Amino acid sequence: MKHMLLTWLLALSFLTATAQDISVEKSTYGIQVGFFGVYGHNESRLSNTIALRSELGLDAAIYSNNFAGSRKFVLVPALTLAPRWYYNLKKRVSKSRRIDGNSGNFIAIKTSYHPDMVIGHLDDNVNFISDISIIPTWGIRRHIGQHFTYETGIGMGFIHFFEEDNVYLSSTSGLALNLHLRIGYRF
Repeated sequence: MKHMLLTWLLALSFLTATAQDISVEKSTYGIQVGFFGVYGHNESRLSNTIALRSELGLDAAIYSNNFAGSRKFVLVPALTLAPRWYYNLKKRVSKSRRIDGNSGNFIAIKTSYHPDMVIGHLDDNVNFISDISIIPTWGIRRHIGQHFTYETGIGMGFIHFFEEDNVYLSSTSGLALNLHLRIGYRF
């Protein structure tokens, strides 16, 4: 009887300790490449299920200039902050699935800023206008092996363009789409 009681107490303490370990990583760094650019990121834990993702990257863009009859490929710097709520960590652990490196499903509020800088060459009659966007996003992140990850997400939100003195904009705000598919390496 004493052995059985001791076994139950040990099992209960193990389950309690395991349940307390279900959390996002304290801090994780990585680099990701997608169809639309390359990004370096950090995720820092705010609570057991919420992490703040900060990201510095280069978004790829192709534009067509009808006046010059040309198409150009440019890169635009992107600064992003996105609190992410990983809502299914307990369910993943209960099914013996990985949660290391913040593997799981998430809901984020992605806030991105593009300054009016361009890496590449724009035609003389073309201006890049800086913008800020706030996009609620649903996504997933999974690990492949020890360090490799893949991530996908989709969301729709708000974008605001900062009007310049020499540029006329018919509208300074509108709808923005976040659609990403990335593979990455976690340090």
